Order: sequence, then C-alpha cells, then structure tokens
Amino acid sequence: MTVTSTLRKNTKKLTLNNGQKIPVVGFGTWKATGEGEAYKAVKTALQKGYRHIDAAEHYHNEEEVGKGIKDSGVPREEIFVTTKLWNVDHKKVREALDLSLKRLGLDYIDLYLIHWPVATDPATNEPYKDWDYVDTYKELQRVMKTTGQIRSIGVSNMSIKQLEKLLSDEEVTVKPVVNQIEAHPLLTQPELYDYMASKDIKIEAYSPLGSVNSPLFKNETIVDIANKYGVEPANVLISWAVQRGTIVLPKSTTEHRIISNLNTFRLHRDDFDTLNNLSSKYGVKRTNDPAWYNFE
Repeated sequence: MTVTSTLRKNTKKLTLNNGQKIPVVGFGTWKATGEGEAYKAVKTALQKGYRHIDAAEHYHNEEEVGKGIKDSGVPREEIFVTTKLWNVDHKKVREALDLSLKRLGLDYIDLYLIHWPVATDPATNEPYKDWDYVDTYKELQRVMKTTGQIRSIGVSNMSIKQLEKLLSDEEVTVKPVVNQIEAHPLLTQPELYDYMASKDIKIEAYSPLGSVNSPLFKNETIVDIANKYGVEPANVLISWAVQRGTIVLPKSTTEHRIISNLNTFRLHRDDFDTLNNLSSKYGVKRTNDPAWYNFE
C-alpha cells in the first residue's frame, strides 16, 4: 500500500531551556575530511536552506567549515553554529575555544559542547586523577559568563548516571541545553530519552542514518515504510527523529542528498510506533562505539 506523503523543507526550531532557539534539522560535518569536502558541503547546505551547522575540533575541519559559512552568503546571525571541546583540552577550555573560533572565523559560538565526558591528560593519554567532566563543565560556565563568546553550553555522549552527577553538583548553575548522542531506530535509548525529557534537556541525534553503508538503509522494515510513502529511507529516519521531538544531525557530502535530507514528513502513528520498537526485532546496534569509552 502506498500513502501520500508531503515532503517539506524543515525550517522548524525548538526552544532550549535557556530560551535560545535551535533549528531542528542541522547539518553534521563529521568525517568530511577530504580536501575541500567540508567547505563545499557546508556552503551547499546553507545555500540550500540549512541554518544549523554542527562542527567539532576533533573533526579536523573547522577551518573549512568556517570558510563554507563565510562564502555561503548567509548572514552569521541566521546560522546556529555548534562546536565541541575535545578530551585532551578539558583543562584549557578558554584556549581551546579561542582556537576553534579562530579556525571557524567567528566571534562567538551558539553552542559549545563537551564532546565526551572524558578528561584526558595529553601527556599520558590517560584520564586525569584530579579533574573530571564536572570540573570541565564548570569551566564552560565560567567562560560563557565572562567572555560573551558562547551563547549556550551542553554535553555529548553522557549517560543518566553522568548527567545525574553533573546536575547534582551545587556549583553547576547552568543546566546543559542538550546532550548529543547517537540515536536512530536501532538505538532509541528510551530510559535516557525519558530522563532528559524530565530535565528539559534536548536530545541531539548524531549518526541518525547510521554509519557509512548503513544497515539502516537496507533494513526491510525501514525500506518498506519508505516505499509505502514514496520517499527515501533517509527521509524516514530523519522524519522519525523530528517526530520524536529530537534535534537531528544528518550528514552528507553529496549535493542531492544534502538537499533531500532537509525534507521531512509526518509518519502515521502505526509506522512511528513500528520504528520506535524496531530494536526489539533486530537488536540494539551502536555504530559509533569507541573502544576506550564505556557508555554505561
């Protein structure tokens, strides 16, 4: 059975817990590391309607991202820009931020995230014994309040246990606005989803389409739903994430896919529920699973 779907360019915004508005569909830049790749992709994305760019120091492409922003012709104030603090920089937040701003060619960041809750000593590549991510977060608070170079702060890859530790610290006075995590129908993380909703912290879903050559694109249930609506599997996955109330960060370096990924539609309730429960049939699958990190 085929049903009518109305794909529309998604320009919706969500309001974060500090009142700042963030575009629901952002453009991810992870793995865009070929020469000129990130530059071209970001410039194209902005010119085709995206207004949210997700970057990171550890992606090693901030300079190209910044040039893409500049050459897109889109005014800076219309673009929501995120970048992230890497593990070895937890004790030097201000210096790392300054370098990211310089590479991006920007005066401020809309959202600055702790990339992983792992404060690593660059001399030993081992976690510090006298410093952890809560200390780092307090430093983000201080830098945000004293420099004017950060509009919002948040976290990434944090579990409920880690968030509880962070939020229970009496010196943490600024609630994170987001927790950026891997999320797709084979990794719905319902307990974390509910916990974050209870704390008014938004989920940002990275790898919403899975990895390169993603098994999600070949999953028979996802393919059947895509065929039912006459859309691509990617449109199903992004639309599901939006309908779930999360911010979603698809990435591509191919122009027609960049354009297509901004288009979403509303799934019928039964199809939405089927995707919510997909992992019960196919199992939970994480595509970004670094050996050095415990997700518990």
